[in-house]
Parts: sequence; structure tokens; C-alpha cells
Amino acid sequence: MLIDAHVHLDRYGDLLDAALNEIESERIFTVATAMDVPSYLELQKIGARSDLVLPTFGIHPRRAGEYANRLSDIGRYIEMSPAIGEIGLDFHWVKDSSTYPAQKKVLEYFIAAAAEQNKFVNLHTKAGEKEILDLLEKYDVRRAIIHWYSGPMDILRAMIEYGCYFTIGVEVLYSDYIKEIAKAVPDHLLLTETDNPGALRWLKKNEEVGMPSAIKTVVNKVAELRQSTPENITRLVHTNFCRVIAGDSRLNRFVSLFSPASSLSTE
Repeated sequence: MLIDAHVHLDRYGDLLDAALNEIESERIFTVATAMDVPSYLELQKIGARSDLVLPTFGIHPRRAGEYANRLSDIGRYIEMSPAIGEIGLDFHWVKDSSTYPAQKKVLEYFIAAAAEQNKFVNLHTKAGEKEILDLLEKYDVRRAIIHWYSGPMDILRAMIEYGCYFTIGVEVLYSDYIKEIAKAVPDHLLLTETDNPGALRWLKKNEEVGMPSAIKTVVNKVAELRQSTPENITRLVHTNFCRVIAGDSRLNRFVSLFSPASSLSTE
């Protein structure tokens, strides 16, 4: 089964039905990450429409300022969510440094909750890589997915040593640096994503809406870079994601989807 470990399904608008149809027809297990509370509530409705969609709650660093002083209000959403994401730090694209303390406060609240509730986390790390690794170590959060890593290679190696998983996404089609990261991530920590619908539009500076089947293009490129095959990369990512969710009672309803046979299909 194909794995898209980071998607914003609530942003498809009028194309949502088409996106869900692609997810079903291509058999793409999809981790639907939230940006804030309204986003998560919408994702819960979307998740009810497909067994292949896992809605997760998080507060994106761009939205942290709206929630930093009312963290108790989001505790119940953390409790109800089977996993956490999208959370993190962004000191690169967010230029207003006055927001950084709020980002750190919100992130630590989520990391502490993930540790207490033993949930996997889906992390945005732009220019906050070292701070995020420090928090993972502080709270001993071991099931961490690093989304679209583009940071320093020395921190990449430290995160690999810690055991973080890394998603390779659509930027691997365009960026030489991301291609190097795609080759550097060890087999046992490799995952795939699209970050669609907006990632392709952002990269190509046009109005293209990235659809779920773009994950197949990512898999093909990763296979080429790692001198492998799409079938092997699909199987590898499938196995790795199974390890992420293994033994997690909150995710039991998805376990049957990950039978050995389902890892073989890339069609």
C-alpha cells in the first residue's frame, strides 16, 4: 500500500471528492494533518468518509500565536486525536521573531502530551531542527515523523541516530539538496508524503492542485535516487509505517489495512 504521511485534506475544497476517489482507487493510506482546531474538526468529517484517512490534530507554528495563551482549550482535541500533527517550529518562513516564544510554548505542550499519551508526532522543523530534537529527547518521544526535512546535514544525522522517521515529498523532483536527503535517510526510517494540495503549487509557482496520486511520482523518484524499484520503496515505506503504528491501540482499526499483501501494490 502507498503511504502519504503528510497531507492537508481539508484544503481540497471542491476537489475533495476527487481526492478521496483517488485515495480509494490508488489505495493510498493518508495521514491527514491539521493546522488548528477548525482544520481538525473538518478532518474528522473527512476521515469518516474513508478508512484510508487518519485525521490527526495539531497546531501549525504559523497558528501558534492564536493558541499559546489558551492551551487548556486544546487539551480535549489532543486527547481525542489518535496521533499528533502538524506541530513544530518555523523560524525560516515566519519572519516575525516575536512569535517564536509562542511557537515554542505550543510545541512543548504538544510534545509533553504526546509523551504522556504515547502518540506519534508529525513535525514541521524549518530552522528549528535542533530545538525540536532537544524536545524529543527531553520528553523521550520516540515515534517522530519529520515532515519535509530541509535542514542541516549534521542535525539530520543526529535525528537519524535518535530514530526519527523522515518523509520525502514532491520537492525531491526539483531540489538537489532534497535529493541528497532522500539518499541519506536509512531504509528503516524512510517514509513518503505529498503535503498536498498546496505543495506542488508552491514549488511550481502556478495554480496546480496537487492530487493524491502524486505520491506515485515521489515513490518513483525516490526509487531512482536510491537505485531501487518503486515496488521495493513502496514495500519499505509500508513496513516502516507499520512500525510507527505498531502496538498503538488507538490505531487498531487501521491495522487490518496493512496486511502483507497490501504492501506489494504500486498499481
